[in-house]
Amino acid sequence: MMPLLILLSLVALATAALLCWPGYSLKRALVRPFPAAYSRILRKNLPVYARLPADLQAQLKRLIKQFLHQKEFIGCNGFQITDEVRVTIAAKAGLLLLNRPTGVYPALKKVLVYPTVFIAPRTEMRPGGVLSHGHQSLSGESWNDDRVILAWDHALPTRENFVPGHDVVLHEFAHQLDSESGVTNGAPLLAGKAQYRRWSAVLSQEFEALQDAVDAGQETLIDPYGASDPAEFFAVATETFFENSSAMAYYHPALYAQLQAYYRVDPRDWN
Repeated sequence: MMPLLILLSLVALATAALLCWPGYSLKRALVRPFPAAYSRILRKNLPVYARLPADLQAQLKRLIKQFLHQKEFIGCNGFQITDEVRVTIAAKAGLLLLNRPTGVYPALKKVLVYPTVFIAPRTEMRPGGVLSHGHQSLSGESWNDDRVILAWDHALPTRENFVPGHDVVLHEFAHQLDSESGVTNGAPLLAGKAQYRRWSAVLSQEFEALQDAVDAGQETLIDPYGASDPAEFFAVATETFFENSSAMAYYHPALYAQLQAYYRVDPRDWN
């Protein structure tokens, strides 16, 4: 018979190993009640939450808890990270994952938040192979090296900088989904070859139509920035899908159908 002291030591070691297992700590985080203060933040900063059916509300709360457990928030330029900042960003990021059996942005580790637009270095190849170095003011950026960077006054716009149908958080987290395929090219992970063929046909046609409209100086429902490349087109189309769903379904029905099949929700039911 194993001596009691050795048995107790083995139990202690097994318990310690269990507590150090990431899956165990996540499971504990997910079973904790959703704080009432978080629910108040959702109702204040994510008005669509109140219009979600009960099952999607429950999904979103679980996604928020997982996001907050797994991602590190870092304030930049003196910005203070509060529960309002964390919950608001996690909630908007979670909207893109509803009804989808996927990880919660598994490659993402850090969310950097600035108080307002930030300056990022840029290197551009000019004609003749000359590299030009400069800087650009940004409200958000998604990096493939485990970071998303956001300006808080655009993540939660004020009356002065609010632009209907646009959301920088949805935009940057659409880039995160896009990059899960291994390359950020406007084609996120899809179910199979048939889905990729249909996706490519529809989004290529819509992307070229947006480019033509922008070149002609026409007003567009989809942000003209989407005409810059396919990755940006997917990101701004995602913004329009969630923020201006009825108009998108009317003017761009094929594109709306592709995004609805991918995101597995119909925001027209909420807006």
